[in-house]
Amino acid sequence: MDQMTIKDIARMCGVGVSTVSRAINNHPDINEETKAMIMKVIKDSDYVPNNSARNLKRSDAKAIAVLVKGITNPFFSSMIKIMEEEIQKKKYTLVLHHIEPYEDEVDVAFTLIKEKRLRGIVFLGGFFTQTEEKLSKLQVPFILSTIGGIPETINKKTYSSVSVDDVKEGYRAVDFLCKNGHKKIATITTPKSDQSIGKLRLEGYYKALTDHHIDINPNLICTMKGNLEEYSMQNGYEVTRELLESKEEFTAIFAISDLLAIGACKALLDAGKRIPEDYSVIGFDGIEMGRFYNPSITTIKQPVDEMAMETIRILFDVIKQNTKHRHKIFPGELVLRQSTKSIK
Repeated sequence: MDQMTIKDIARMCGVGVSTVSRAINNHPDINEETKAMIMKVIKDSDYVPNNSARNLKRSDAKAIAVLVKGITNPFFSSMIKIMEEEIQKKKYTLVLHHIEPYEDEVDVAFTLIKEKRLRGIVFLGGFFTQTEEKLSKLQVPFILSTIGGIPETINKKTYSSVSVDDVKEGYRAVDFLCKNGHKKIATITTPKSDQSIGKLRLEGYYKALTDHHIDINPNLICTMKGNLEEYSMQNGYEVTRELLESKEEFTAIFAISDLLAIGACKALLDAGKRIPEDYSVIGFDGIEMGRFYNPSITTIKQPVDEMAMETIRILFDVIKQNTKHRHKIFPGELVLRQSTKSIK
């Protein structure tokens, strides 16, 4: 469906384009009833006035939007920095937009396409619950980067993606703990209703325990607190503090992000516990902060640089119609540091 234009609004209202423009810009030289009628039509038709109308005549407008969920996560900060550098190398500008948990990222994309004349979109982080029908209305190429839980009902020929295999890498983390003698392994994860990377990493946790013939203890599956920021150090701290208070026995924690792992370590240390002598902790992501924390965090490192560059490379190939949609899965790397030990 073509984008609604100011000319379409004028035709629907039976007025001139200049009258619509005056209504949009709240100009005093317009009848209030006419203005109210125009604004109602604009609202009912989902028309988004172009705030950059003075630039619309520039057919060479070049902008790529990065819509990110979890912008406070250092992992995404690193990716955004690299993406911006790669976009600028191609003489395009970056439009960075933070998506709140309650917002629909595709609705935000519709608005930005109209306002910023986008040439492409990167959906970064979070999870995707969109329908193929809705995605098909996006009129610019887009790519899903580090997004978990993409519905299988969406035809992979209609979009591109870049990610790690979160199930496989979650398995790698827990398998490492199991091979080092740990049998009572707690995890800090997302609620059951979650459909994102948290769910996938938890699947890896389940599979590793099952393969090592270790019974799954539901009391060791600790979900993040909904009243705190997701994947945050504070969330990891509070969840681990409650785990300790429960007196449930465990020897290791698999946190599905490094920030959660750092929070967990702080809670253990504040309780007078030693890491890794009393408890081992392993995280996920490989953020720089984890390397400098004391003790440094054993983690599953995602190849941030390569993933960010490949995201932009694929997007521009699709924009230039040099390729069909592609799906790139990168391997993670188990990075051994001070927060884990063998108890064999």
